[in-house]
Amino acid sequence: MTKEREGELLMIGLSILESWFPILSIVAISHIGALHTYAFSLFISLFFFLALMTKKKLFSELKNRDAYKDLLITSLLITMLFALMFIGMQYTTAGNMSVIIFTQLFFSYLYFNIFGKEKMDLIHSVGAFIMGIGAVIILLPDDLAFNKGDLIILTGAALAPIANFYSKRTRKHCSSETILGFRTIIALPIISLLAWIIEPEITLISLEKALPFVLLIGLVVFGVSKIFWMEALHRISITKISAMIALVPPMTLLFAFLYLDEVPELRQIVGIIPILIGGYLLTKPIKNETISK
Repeated sequence: MTKEREGELLMIGLSILESWFPILSIVAISHIGALHTYAFSLFISLFFFLALMTKKKLFSELKNRDAYKDLLITSLLITMLFALMFIGMQYTTAGNMSVIIFTQLFFSYLYFNIFGKEKMDLIHSVGAFIMGIGAVIILLPDDLAFNKGDLIILTGAALAPIANFYSKRTRKHCSSETILGFRTIIALPIISLLAWIIEPEITLISLEKALPFVLLIGLVVFGVSKIFWMEALHRISITKISAMIALVPPMTLLFAFLYLDEVPELRQIVGIIPILIGGYLLTKPIKNETISK
C-alpha cells in the first residue's frame, strides 16, 4: 500500500469521527459555554496523550531542541484555530460554520498551489473541485449572511492551512502523539484562563450534563481523530487533505438525522452526489505510483 493510500484511508476514518464534532460541541456549549467546552475537552485529551506517550516511551522526543520552534508555532496556531471555531459557533449556525470552515480548501489552494510549489495531479484537482461544489450545495443557506461568528470562523479557516503546514513540518521531528500532547499542554492553561475571565462560572449540574459530550470531544475528536490527522499530513499534501474534509458534511447530515432527528433537505441529498464522485477521483491511485515497502 502506498503512503498516499494510507493517508487517504486515515482521512476517511478521520472524517467519520470529525463529523460528530459539530453535534457534540453544540450540545456541550449549550450547557457550559464555548471556551469551557474547549478547556474541559483539552483536559481530557491531555490524559489520553500522556498515557500514549508513556506507553510508547515518547518523552525522549522532547529532548530534540530542533523541534521546539515548530512545536511551539504549531501549538499556538492550532490553539487559536479551535478557539476561533468554538467562539464563532456561539454567534452563527452549525450549517454556516461547516461551509465557512470548509473554505480552508480555497486558502490551501491559494497558499500552496497558486503561490506555493505544492501541486496536485489533474484528476485529483478535478476531484477536489467537484467535492467543493458538493459541500457548498449541501451547506450553503439561502440567506447566508456574514455575522461576527461567520467572520471569526472565516479567520480560523484562513489560519488552518498554515497550521497544517507547520504540523506537517513538525511531524518530521516528532511523533503525532508527542506533537498533540505538547500542543495540549500549551493550550490548556491559555484556554482555561480565557474561559475563567470571559465566560460565566459554570455549575456542577451544567457540567454533569455536558460531561458525556466533552468526554467524546476530548477522546475522539481531540484524541484519536487528531492522530489520524497528523499521520495523514505526513503522507499526503495539505491541499488534498483540505479537500477530503468535504467528506465530513454528508456524514454530519447522516448522524444529525440519526441522533437529532434532523431531516436533510433535498438540495443536501443532491449535494452528496458530487462529493462521492469527487471523493472517488481524489482517492483514485495514479498509475505511476510505486508501492511502499
